[in-house]
Amino acid sequence: MTDATVVDDTAPRNRRGSGGRAARKAARAAPLPESMRPVRAGMEGGTFKPLNDAGMKSIHETAMRALEEIGLGDAPPTGVETLTKAGAVQGDDGRIRFSPSLVEDMLAVAGREITLVGQDPMYDIHPGGHRVHYGTAGAAVFVYDPIARENREPTVQDLYDSARITDTLDNIHFFQRTLTPRDTVDPTDMDLNTLYACVSGTTKHVGTSFTSVDRAKKGLEMLHMVAGSESAWRERPFVSNSNCFVVPPMKFATESCEVMETLIDGGMPILLLSAGQAGATAPAPLAGAVVQAVAECLAGVVYVNAIKPGHPAIFGTWPFVSDLRTGAMSGGSPEQGLLTAACGQMARYYDLPGGSACAMSDSKEMDMQAGYERGMANVMAGMSGLNMIYESVGMHASLLSHCLDSLVIDNDVIGACLRCVRGIEVNDDTMALETMREVCIGGPGHYLGSDQTLRLMQTEYVYPRLGDRTSPKEWLEVGKPDLIEKAIARKNEILAEHFPGHISDEVDAQIREKFDIFIPREGMKPAA
Repeated sequence: MTDATVVDDTAPRNRRGSGGRAARKAARAAPLPESMRPVRAGMEGGTFKPLNDAGMKSIHETAMRALEEIGLGDAPPTGVETLTKAGAVQGDDGRIRFSPSLVEDMLAVAGREITLVGQDPMYDIHPGGHRVHYGTAGAAVFVYDPIARENREPTVQDLYDSARITDTLDNIHFFQRTLTPRDTVDPTDMDLNTLYACVSGTTKHVGTSFTSVDRAKKGLEMLHMVAGSESAWRERPFVSNSNCFVVPPMKFATESCEVMETLIDGGMPILLLSAGQAGATAPAPLAGAVVQAVAECLAGVVYVNAIKPGHPAIFGTWPFVSDLRTGAMSGGSPEQGLLTAACGQMARYYDLPGGSACAMSDSKEMDMQAGYERGMANVMAGMSGLNMIYESVGMHASLLSHCLDSLVIDNDVIGACLRCVRGIEVNDDTMALETMREVCIGGPGHYLGSDQTLRLMQTEYVYPRLGDRTSPKEWLEVGKPDLIEKAIARKNEILAEHFPGHISDEVDAQIREKFDIFIPREGMKPAA
């Protein structure tokens, strides 16, 4: 976390005087090197397994049968040509069916060691294995104001602000669009302003979507300008396409597939996103929802690799949950966490970079319900070893609402989840026999001042930035601080101070000349 520090064991210690304490305090105030932080991007999960080995094998085999016997409908003409040329078969009913051998062949050439780069290389992500990364997503249609306790329609400025808040938060590793700006009526304006707000608000890896081939091409033009040239963009493509290439159950989304083809040609990584809703657009049994998502994403793997073998793609099984009493989506349910964790396991089954979504609380505001739903789902997803955990922060009302202030609290939540993902290291040093000997035999009888305790206090333990750990007496003495008030104050502080300047004024002016950008330039600089 931002405030994490390291103890310098070489600093002189004066246990009686204030000088020694001051020196140790100063050492702990120094920034902690990335390699020594207790939690960081890409920590290894994989210890939580809601599916056993036999269950994963059965899901795989059933998904293969679904592809061979049911297939997918509504492929665009270009997709039909690409898939049938690769070996798929179009039946008299128009559906495309995939043999197990074709799927296996495409899995064999699929990209595995991929990198999702940031505009700043320090934020490069290497999904795969059991490496875990948390980030945003959602495209909410409302912004929640915790002071008024009301939702309002979001603007492009709100999306930019969401991006630059995320830019400062250590435990949120990538930024996928969180909002659908409602001040952009024209779809072209919406797609291009969304892209602009994201890439100008953060240097972390960005995910976004496009609603037509023409808008995707315009988006690539903008990205070439930001990168400096088309070749520079292709060398480091810092935006991925969140592509809903299927409309569950088991149909291709024609226009999204055409966008995907365009962006593969343009060098953009693809998130193959299957978002069925259990009990509505996916089977109600959790296992069945996973089967359908796996089948649909395997079809996507064939599609992508038939166009360009090895192209970077995320196996985006995103099954959601229905409250079967009403049919409404339930983003904060325990079943959502289980589904997401199971999807992480299935990505590992195929040794593919995997991504799924969870922790989009059903609560409408920052309350206890949001906290327990967020923490429960995110820890399950992370401990499953899921590579890319989308929608993990800031989302309320089952994705209908995004709260910028929640991002600051959720950064603490993710820090705690990552500490659980990390687990407990067992070795001669951590079992601490020699430290026990020193403390217990002729020592002080406690570990508070031991060299090991001081050395590990910042590298073994995570500390919340906003969460309160004071005693009841201290809490009263400092004015009974409120978590929500602290989050609002921290958000306001970030928005007043943090204005990323990685896109030069010259390039920004060129972008504004070519595209109709809604955020005024003065809204991207500190107030005079």
